[in-house]
Amino acid sequence: MTSTHRGSISDVRVDLAGGRLNRDDGVMRNCCRRGAAVVIGVLAAALAACSSGQGPSPTGSGSGGPPATSDASSEPPEEPAETDPTPSGETGLVVVPDVEVEVADVATGLDAPWGLAGLPDGTLLVSLRDERGLVVVDPDSGEIQDVGGPGADELRDETVTGGESGLLGVAVGPEGGDGAGEVFVYRTAADGNEVLRGTLDGTGLSELDVVLDGIPAAQFHDGGRLAFGPDGFLYVATGDATQDGTSQDPGSLGGKILRITVDGEPAPDNPEPGSPVWSLGHRNVQGIAWDPTGRMLASEFGQNTWDELNVVEPGGNYGWPDVEGSGGQADGFVDPVAIWGTDDASPSGLAATREGAYLAGLGGERLWRVPFASPDGGSSADAFGEPQVVVEDLGRLRAVLVDPAVEQGEDGSSALYVLTNNTDGRGEPRSGDDRLVRVAISPAS
Repeated sequence: MTSTHRGSISDVRVDLAGGRLNRDDGVMRNCCRRGAAVVIGVLAAALAACSSGQGPSPTGSGSGGPPATSDASSEPPEEPAETDPTPSGETGLVVVPDVEVEVADVATGLDAPWGLAGLPDGTLLVSLRDERGLVVVDPDSGEIQDVGGPGADELRDETVTGGESGLLGVAVGPEGGDGAGEVFVYRTAADGNEVLRGTLDGTGLSELDVVLDGIPAAQFHDGGRLAFGPDGFLYVATGDATQDGTSQDPGSLGGKILRITVDGEPAPDNPEPGSPVWSLGHRNVQGIAWDPTGRMLASEFGQNTWDELNVVEPGGNYGWPDVEGSGGQADGFVDPVAIWGTDDASPSGLAATREGAYLAGLGGERLWRVPFASPDGGSSADAFGEPQVVVEDLGRLRAVLVDPAVEQGEDGSSALYVLTNNTDGRGEPRSGDDRLVRVAISPAS
């Protein structure tokens, strides 16, 4: 289950504006070195301003050898306990060293799906990047219904597609909060990326209101993931839009994770009053999630060498473009808790259960699991186990969502929905692609 292989790098596109080859979504750029090993980094909480210095390279980067660590002692992180089925009463986490999965199709025939969210009636909302539309999927029957109405017309007529841009993330306001049941979308418009808001009545979408605009857009590195946190605020993951300096510029919305109200105002208690920025120094975050402790996680595309899983701290600076992967602590940056060679992951969507974090790999064409090694949570690398491959026969994977209709078991059992992404122009579509699948998870016997 933990064997690895290299993903295809046959699809290479040229960013004419930047004069570089782009690697996101499984396409290599500036291919000077590649690490095939999965490496566990060390995370240090840091609330630092930007630094122009280059941190030391991660231990073992580019070696293609066995897993390595980036801490000073070079000791591997403590392995999860062989058996610890008892969840913590305070955190709700459970240590499960290995899991078994069962995969089943829910719906097929989706065109370049991107975003995935649960609706109050138990159906699922899916965005179609290139078609610039939304569909509602009934997970019981597999029926797919197109969303219509004035909001759908606006998305179709005013969304700009090309490369990685288009209609991207979706989120639904949580019950009991501001904007409950309302639909939020992240899309590329003629003058940049923006977040819109509307009301869905059945399959009819109302006219849309702009929640947040001015997010840098480009053919590549558009970020795009939306998610409501346990605090009820909307979190927005943006990319650097291949613009030098964007990620470290606190005045730019690019290369950041943003935290806003449903009306688009900076959320209270953000690190910088009056600013929507929650964290900075990101290259291209496409996955954000919270585990039952409230610990926030983010998955991020690297450039040449390392993709990342990060624990996100308010005000944290994650080092891009000065650091890729581990090695930035000396300069005040936050190190990831896990890193992958860029052929092995290209992580987009992210979900967190009671027992682990699950990352949807595009170029790596795998569903990765990073198990939790402590029932008490924690933000250091030793709170996480060694990454594992749990699904690897579906092709490119774009999004992953914890099934909101299934209560997670005390033993860590749960279920996920996963979107494939073989029709996005970079995959090899097979019959029925793209598809929404359900992945049932249980502790390994």
